Amino acid sequence: MDSRMETLIRLPIKQKLLIIVLIVILEGLLFYFSFFAPRKDEYVQLSRRLTALRGEVAEKQRIADNLPQLKHQFDLLNLDLRHALTELPNQKEIPTLLTGITSAGKAAGLDFLIFRPKSEDPKDFYASVPVDISVAGTYHEVAEFFNSVGNLPRIVNIGNVSFADIREAGGRNLVRVNCLATTFRFLEKKEIPNEPKNK
Repeated sequence: MDSRMETLIRLPIKQKLLIIVLIVILEGLLFYFSFFAPRKDEYVQLSRRLTALRGEVAEKQRIADNLPQLKHQFDLLNLDLRHALTELPNQKEIPTLLTGITSAGKAAGLDFLIFRPKSEDPKDFYASVPVDISVAGTYHEVAEFFNSVGNLPRIVNIGNVSFADIREAGGRNLVRVNCLATTFRFLEKKEIPNEPKNK
């Protein structure tokens, strides 16, 4: 037998146990630095990634749980948009709308003295379309005209109202009314100020 082995065999039990413990500790350290330590960083990164993915899954599940409510809100917004589209005409519908305003005035019994469309004033996504109007008739006819314009399916604001030339003619009190009727229309993308043009 080898002399080193014989020396080990003759050692007292306490020293043998100490050597075994040292060998186990060395093997443990070797395992830790060779296998466990490099994998520990990877484990930490994977744990963080797993936490992030669980958060994403929870967020997506929350959205999925709210999907019926979001669809309902989407439908309501579409309904509001369709309603807004009926109130704001496009450029092709402006002449029809202006004809509707004059028809409302004539139906009320007014005489149109001035009906002069002015330059459009473009805003963000719409343009205001002002029209100078001067009509003659009774107070009742003017009120009926304003009411009819207010009931049009499109938005028309009447402003800058002034009364002039109040007189009696043929047993009727006539008045001349000057006002500014303003309607609005959606702008096409190419008309929107500061909007990039299609290439």
